[in-house]
Amino acid sequence: MLTLSKLSAMAALAIAGLSLTACEIGPKQSQQTGYRGTGIVQITDPQNVVSPGEVPPPPYALPAPSGPKASEVYQNVKVLGNISQEEFDYTMAAITQWIVPANAPAEQAGCNYCHNAENLADDSKYTKVVARRMIQMTQNINQNYSDHVKQTGVTCYTCHRGNAVPKYVWTDPAPSNGRLMGNKRGQNTPASSVAYSSLPIGTFAKYMRGKSGPARVISKTIHPTTANVQSVKDAEGNYAIMMHLSQSLGVNCTYCHNSRSFARWEQSSPQRALAWYGLQMVKATNENYIHPLTSVFPANRLGPQGDPYKTNCATCHQMQRKPLGGAQMAKDYPALLTLAPGGAVSPAAAMPGMEAPAPAAAGGAPAAAAAAGN
Repeated sequence: MLTLSKLSAMAALAIAGLSLTACEIGPKQSQQTGYRGTGIVQITDPQNVVSPGEVPPPPYALPAPSGPKASEVYQNVKVLGNISQEEFDYTMAAITQWIVPANAPAEQAGCNYCHNAENLADDSKYTKVVARRMIQMTQNINQNYSDHVKQTGVTCYTCHRGNAVPKYVWTDPAPSNGRLMGNKRGQNTPASSVAYSSLPIGTFAKYMRGKSGPARVISKTIHPTTANVQSVKDAEGNYAIMMHLSQSLGVNCTYCHNSRSFARWEQSSPQRALAWYGLQMVKATNENYIHPLTSVFPANRLGPQGDPYKTNCATCHQMQRKPLGGAQMAKDYPALLTLAPGGAVSPAAAMPGMEAPAPAAAGGAPAAAAAAGN
């Protein structure tokens, strides 16, 4: 005979079983990524491994770097004018393939997405102005952030993957309506930006813009002091950005951290230093190359608070430890590997009157990373 206590126990077991249905059952694969005995290991579910996808080949054989310069053949070439006309055509063909390929919507496909078909030198389309800066942004990453991208480098395809607008981007979320009742204070709104957790959804602006601070909240003292002013709110933001990092790369916390002491750099894996350089790269990219184009973008390319779509870790990685599985694409496009001679970023290359900063250096050694955080 079923008693009330037995029914309660059965109900509890049923609820526990339902709550576990979201867990991923089945065999897992583990890979040691740090020093032995530290528990630094990556756990992977073979059923959820993201395929690198097919990397488009070069449009044709890379031309020899000789012959007349692009700026000598074409009018109004403000970026890539220092390379040969043949290499310029080669690079333009590749960029078209990466961003607006033949299978893109008719209004987007081909050269006309950026160019006025009646006058290719015309700058009336905002997409052409943006594309110039994005080319310089790619060059800057390859030239000055090898501490993160190594010799693999990046191309436009790393982010765009055949889309005019990259799939994984972010803007500042819509502001609160100001009401006391129902005001979630930017939290408890399951979103992909925080791996569908209840953590703050506006965290990108806190950690991925310009001189934003480090993601560091572990206290060194028991009580609050002038040097220890971290709050629970700071900790929530810290965990939110860490959830983003974990989801964007398809890794767990111990891919970078020793769970014995998350804060200790000397006990972390080398991947943590790589991640730090990546965060500095994202901050500089958003602040120096994307955000200054706010006035160039039309309203449908801006977020609810009027800021443009910006980059985060998922923009390039797209749930993989190495973007595109580590495919060596950039080597086939030498025009995208370095800025123009002298390294200067020309304001006129983006839009008249724009103040364009000099390219930022990648930052110090891992020791500097330990001092700065993230």
